[in-house]
Amino acid sequence: MSFKYVLEVPSDYRSKLAVVWFWLAVLTLLGAGIFAVLLVLARTPTIGELIPFVDFFHTGLVIHVNLSSLVWILSFASVLWTLNSRPIFSWVAKSSFAIVLTGTLIIVISPFLGSANALMSNYIPVLDDTLFLTGLVIFAAGIGLQVTFSMSAMFKVGEEISGQGVIRFGLNCAAIGVFVALAAFIWSYVTLPIQLANEVYYELLFWSGGHVLQFTYTLLMMVAWLWLSSSAGLSLPLSPRVALFLFGVGLLSIFMTPLVYYAYDVTDVSHRETFTMLMSFGGSLAIFPLSMAVLLSLFQIKPESPIQSSAHTALLTSLLLFGVGGIMGFMIDGNNVKIPAHYHGCIVGVSLALMGLSYQLLDALGFKRVNFKLSKIQLWLYAAGQFLHIAGLVWSGGYGVQRKVAGAAQGLDSIERIAGMGLMGLGGLLSVIGGFFFIMIVLKALLNKKDDHMQNNNVHSYN
Repeated sequence: MSFKYVLEVPSDYRSKLAVVWFWLAVLTLLGAGIFAVLLVLARTPTIGELIPFVDFFHTGLVIHVNLSSLVWILSFASVLWTLNSRPIFSWVAKSSFAIVLTGTLIIVISPFLGSANALMSNYIPVLDDTLFLTGLVIFAAGIGLQVTFSMSAMFKVGEEISGQGVIRFGLNCAAIGVFVALAAFIWSYVTLPIQLANEVYYELLFWSGGHVLQFTYTLLMMVAWLWLSSSAGLSLPLSPRVALFLFGVGLLSIFMTPLVYYAYDVTDVSHRETFTMLMSFGGSLAIFPLSMAVLLSLFQIKPESPIQSSAHTALLTSLLLFGVGGIMGFMIDGNNVKIPAHYHGCIVGVSLALMGLSYQLLDALGFKRVNFKLSKIQLWLYAAGQFLHIAGLVWSGGYGVQRKVAGAAQGLDSIERIAGMGLMGLGGLLSVIGGFFFIMIVLKALLNKKDDHMQNNNVHSYN
């Protein structure tokens, strides 16, 4: 029996608000792409030496990471949370968007208004400047309001578990995950000694909540995989009840967060190690069965239409990049560029799933059909570029190239190091081109609305 893991789209203010969130997510990715071009150039042999501002690399890296792995993913998640909410307290939903938009704008413009002193803390790097930090706090407050609203306006899964019920539950789990991550940030802020050095302070501040946040991204990717599986015409060997259980495993790992805080002080090494182990173990238990079910199903069906082929490609590339990123995590042996290789693989796996789901959502939201043939090329280009990017980083890391440095500080004094970072630069540029293709396809669709007759045939309402 085949189950349809798709969320129906409402026809009231929620669909319009979801489109507004969609705009923010895509434009954020555009900003991240612009900074990515500059970052790749800054680390590419010979070219990087032409950029006169060494500090530009670190400042640009802070903005790029926050836009590409924080604002983009949480804005797209807000598209889904908005569609998954009951039609209550519309002013709260709209207010959360306004607050998030304000915080995002402050983050983006802060470097141009004097914010500097980049601190490369894991998960959320920062500019240790009042303006940037104010923008980050405002953004967090807006997302906090959004997830609080989502949890209060969520639908009941129901006694008879359906594919749509699983999607709802998965989105609810993700909202709870972000709420717990924000609570962890606050808990760490309250308990951390203020006399710590800035680098150590922000590293400890974001470590625990950052792990929960990354795990939440994994839950969102699982939602996207299920949705894309139905769009691709796959028949998963996985019942809704089993899929629901997998999300429950993930939620259980998130609920362990307070226990870790009670067991260990935030400054204790055991605190950090426990979070790393907990999220890795919980993530593996939740995601491995689903990834295997999707992967096996992908090779049992041939796409019959461009829209199915697009979903099929999104699933395959997301699975491959996330899997490669996970494998590279076991290859880390120091503070070198193998670490960003692992991180990029996993986070790009998430982004590929969300990109693929974006194409499916555009049609359901009442916009002209995207160019699904071009979307397939875009997904492969983005994935191939990122694969070369992380392969170059792993290669260079094996020869001792350190992370979070640029220019002469990279120590590119051998042909092996130069070749590895050159491959990284080539892959990075290809993936940026793929990212811009995604933005072009989505913006073209967003700017071309379907006529009312076609829209009414594609938009469903529910109570």
